Amino acid sequence: MVDTRREGVTGGIMAIVRPPLPSCSADVPRSATIAVLTYRRPDDVAAILPLLTQQARVGLAEGLDVDVLVVDNDPGGAAEDSVRQFASSPAAEGVVVRYENEATPGISAARNRALIVSADRDLLVFIDDDERPSQHWLSSLLGTFRSAKSVAVVGPVISEYEIEPEPWIEAGRFFRRRRLATGTRVDVAATNNLLLDLRWLRAVDLRFDLEFGVTGGDDTMFTREIGKAGGWIVWCDEAVVFDIVPRSRITRRWVVLRAFSSGNSWSLTSVKLRESRSERARTRLRLTADGGIRLAAGLARVVIGIVGLRQAQRARGVRTMARGAGMVAGAYGYRYREYRRS
Repeated sequence: MVDTRREGVTGGIMAIVRPPLPSCSADVPRSATIAVLTYRRPDDVAAILPLLTQQARVGLAEGLDVDVLVVDNDPGGAAEDSVRQFASSPAAEGVVVRYENEATPGISAARNRALIVSADRDLLVFIDDDERPSQHWLSSLLGTFRSAKSVAVVGPVISEYEIEPEPWIEAGRFFRRRRLATGTRVDVAATNNLLLDLRWLRAVDLRFDLEFGVTGGDDTMFTREIGKAGGWIVWCDEAVVFDIVPRSRITRRWVVLRAFSSGNSWSLTSVKLRESRSERARTRLRLTADGGIRLAAGLARVVIGIVGLRQAQRARGVRTMARGAGMVAGAYGYRYREYRRS
């Protein structure tokens, strides 16, 4: 089945902070949507949809009404035909697969579309189209959500590669992400493996900020605002997804710019979260200092690596410098447009 409702996404500041609310709804969730966003990646959509319907069946077997949503950020709707075909095929039997087109460029608009069309659902689970869920992914997220009584649950992402990265990239750990004990509270999370309590989010009227649509960092802003509004996010280390890294990203240029982008979005969101001019000024100074420390520490690490012929030191030093430079640039309003379109 395919549902193709068309509703508008409004612009403006996406978050309205209200007095803190309970950490989650007291009601047991009865419905959930697994949402995958895509932009001109037909092969990835074709690969992930069968896996997501398998995950949905697990939830259905446990008495939870689970469906799958594809939000296509291509104005031409490139993914529509393939999603419709899959939704009516035997492979999707028993699972509702919905398609939505969001023509507004930018990942924030696509994420907001997922929130809008899930207005009647209790939970929303985000996963990227170039990722693949592990066998017990959804059940692990749901289990942690029920036990932790949190607003959101985030899980780990493990990278797998289209081609083997060169030793310098491996030594720099550019694709290594954190692992934490299940139940650990975190202050910020990405949406590439994230469960959200929509009932709580609707109560605080929280949306993704369109200002970050082409720079990235809207998920950083969104999850930091969850904490500001009185909710919390917990880690589920069993809910693993695998990130399939394409050849185009396994380059020194891409990984260094990604580190810069990470620091850049952290500063941009940090400044925007401050409510007064004086608070923003102090935040800029602190970010400048923190970024400067990273630049100096990274440079020292590079020098030590050169002198000692230690590749890992050189690579990690460059990564630290790139993040520090991004932080300093973002503190004063520079935006690296990671998701810009030509």
